[in-house]
Amino acid sequence: MRLAAILEYDGSAFCGWQYQEHVRTVQDEVEKAITSVANGPVRVITAGRTDTGVHATGQVIHFDVDVSRTNNSWLRGINSNLPDDVAVHWVNQVAEDFHARFDATGRHYHYVILNRRVRPTFLAKKVSWDYRDLDIKRMQAAASYLVGEHDFSSFRAVACQAKSPVRELRHLKVTARGDYIDIHVYANAFLHHMVRNLAGVLMTIGAGEREPEWAESVLVARDRTQGGLTAPPDGLYLTAVEYPKSSAIVQLSPASPLW
Repeated sequence: MRLAAILEYDGSAFCGWQYQEHVRTVQDEVEKAITSVANGPVRVITAGRTDTGVHATGQVIHFDVDVSRTNNSWLRGINSNLPDDVAVHWVNQVAEDFHARFDATGRHYHYVILNRRVRPTFLAKKVSWDYRDLDIKRMQAAASYLVGEHDFSSFRAVACQAKSPVRELRHLKVTARGDYIDIHVYANAFLHHMVRNLAGVLMTIGAGEREPEWAESVLVARDRTQGGLTAPPDGLYLTAVEYPKSSAIVQLSPASPLW
């Protein structure tokens, strides 16, 4: 049978999602935990491969098993075999042709910036940090140029392997909560480093180093070298993945990762 699961993880101590030899990855830890419950080797497919240091509160995976367990047994069994920085929220049987990546219709990310003079301590690696005074009105004005279906070549990593750079950016909103600035991003899909590159451009504009119209210039250039620095992975969370209702995947609200 094919099962799907929703999980969260603190990416601080991982070299990203995807399995690699001789380094710690989320995929490796999850596969080892599921294998222990399934009594046989299991490979998992994810909705999105997060980079080193990137976190998730709503990652979705699917995997195939030959043994029958109740949903609660899968949930409790997997979690009992996972390290403290990974946890599964939900497990359920899905259709045999369900695919965590290819069936996804939308993805939500949340980028959290601590905007103050002093670096974070207990939130180190959980938030990004910018000591410059960021103006969220300028950042939101810049964001308005980026929403819609565009060629996001200027916002993709040089090593990005996506066949097409065209994505539909459905929502890009910048808000403030005291010393914290939140960038909420929603799209049909993302390119490699796309969210971090969007955040980098918005932070540069928020600091007054560029005008809001620069965001549009970067977009139309279709050239990564025109996009400035890539924002750090600290503070980036995959918060939700959307699927058609027929998939039977529970729809988690893209809640704040910190509170």
